[in-house]
Amino acid sequence: MKFMLLIYQGDAPRPGREGETNEQAVAAWESLSEDEQKQVFGEYQAINETPGVSPGVQLHPPAAAKTVRGKGGKTFTTDGPFAETKEALGGYLIFEADDIETALELAARIPSTPMGGAVEVRPIVEW
Repeated sequence: MKFMLLIYQGDAPRPGREGETNEQAVAAWESLSEDEQKQVFGEYQAINETPGVSPGVQLHPPAAAKTVRGKGGKTFTTDGPFAETKEALGGYLIFEADDIETALELAARIPSTPMGGAVEVRPIVEW
């Protein structure tokens, strides 16, 4: 069975990047020692090398997004994700496992989880 792990960074420490709007998360990253930063990168690398994991990608901040909606046969485009949440989607990965418990164990290993983020584990419908 395949699962999508949706990574919500929240205020979990992360390196700054162009267009970054969560200054608290960037400041928290910069407060980590070089060894702690290397540990976080190493944990992500280990997760990407876990059998059954198809590494996903990191997303740009929500401010870089556009949302397309439809109504009355017309489409409309708005800036941003149009979501009222500080836990915007930061990235994802796909994991093939025997059961959801195994996927939950992997989600708990994602560094942003114990640092204040969240990971949604959702089974993928396979036709």
